[in-house]
Amino acid sequence: MSGTMNGKTLAILHGRLLDAETDRTADIYIENGCIAAVGASPRGFRADETIDAKGMIVCPGLIDLCARLREPGYEYKATIRGETRAAALSGITTLCIPPDTNPVIDEPAVVDLIQKRAQADDAAAVAVLGALTTRLEGAQLSEMATLKAAGCCGVSNALRPVTNNRVWYRALEYAATHELTLHVVPLDPALSANGVAHAGAVATRLGLPGIPVSAETVAIAQILALIEETGARVHFGRISSAAGAALIASAKERQLPVSADVALHQLLLNDTAIDGFDSQAHVIPPLRAERDRKALVAAVKSGAIDAICSDHQPHNLDAKQNPFPTTEAGISGLDTLLGLAWELAQREQIPQQRLIGALTDAPGRILKLQSGRIAQGLRADLCILSTDQAWTVEAQTLRSGGKNTPFTGMRLNARAVYTVIAGKLLHCNAD
Repeated sequence: MSGTMNGKTLAILHGRLLDAETDRTADIYIENGCIAAVGASPRGFRADETIDAKGMIVCPGLIDLCARLREPGYEYKATIRGETRAAALSGITTLCIPPDTNPVIDEPAVVDLIQKRAQADDAAAVAVLGALTTRLEGAQLSEMATLKAAGCCGVSNALRPVTNNRVWYRALEYAATHELTLHVVPLDPALSANGVAHAGAVATRLGLPGIPVSAETVAIAQILALIEETGARVHFGRISSAAGAALIASAKERQLPVSADVALHQLLLNDTAIDGFDSQAHVIPPLRAERDRKALVAAVKSGAIDAICSDHQPHNLDAKQNPFPTTEAGISGLDTLLGLAWELAQREQIPQQRLIGALTDAPGRILKLQSGRIAQGLRADLCILSTDQAWTVEAQTLRSGGKNTPFTGMRLNARAVYTVIAGKLLHCNAD
């Protein structure tokens, strides 16, 4: 069952409130799309609808730092309406989208098109990254100030290469001038060219062209050197290696203005997942060795890596049915983000507050949103979840347009029961 409430007020009672700073049982009162009070009911408050959240966890709505919605340009894979709806039904209230659509998000008109198509009461909000360079060609800087004015929360070149370090330098200077965060997926184009798997024993045995860890570390080191000179704020997305995580930790110790995220699948899988040429585990950056996976988990625990994202990439069926090197990289991750993250925390003994913080507060701060925490006055974006509503991942029942996942058949325990988006209640998986 699904639907949104018509009234303007909502009371969530008896839930366990869990965010980066809070873990206690309390009530939440919502009015006009914002959290009116936590704890005692405001004077004169009358709820149009009440949810008894006893036995459930109430956390901020998840904020996903990287999700491709495929529209405009690739609607045969997925659509903005379908993916934002799937996200909301999975406890995700904000999606940050890279600029590699078609047309590329390098003009205000494209930003406006996406924002208009994303407006729906029962769907996740969309935060848009503008293109760092015109048409993502890596040579000429985009009009960053114009894109910011159009509503972009940052700029990125997605997975496309930038032609040279001079362009990078100018890009960081420009971004710093306009107080824009530059989102970078660190992958040296020469070292990663034509690679489809981690350069290690598994790729060698399968005869697949590899991507060495140095493709990540060289790119990180290059950008860090430019940050030291320009002072630009940079977010490093999709860190995949122990060495990459160590470089980020060192940069933070030097108090450079950096943050980082890791895709959830990098914390759960290693490169053995591609055995048998399983294209469902074909991702870029690639799944790396077990030591890298363990180091990434440790970096999440310590806070060296700030956030966890889905790196959602929905594909049509044909995209994963060719020989492994020619299949399209990516996993459909919206439906499973919450359940898999909770499973990760149980397996790896990640404190629940730290896990929730990595999915909510940290990405909210990176995107400079007024959400990601449970506090009076903030936008009422919340997820009410059950941790004992066991379900099995089945590709055909994923709400996303993309059914491509390596986690088919996995039994999970956590699931969103309700999602609240700007004060509006959405029934996700309620009995």
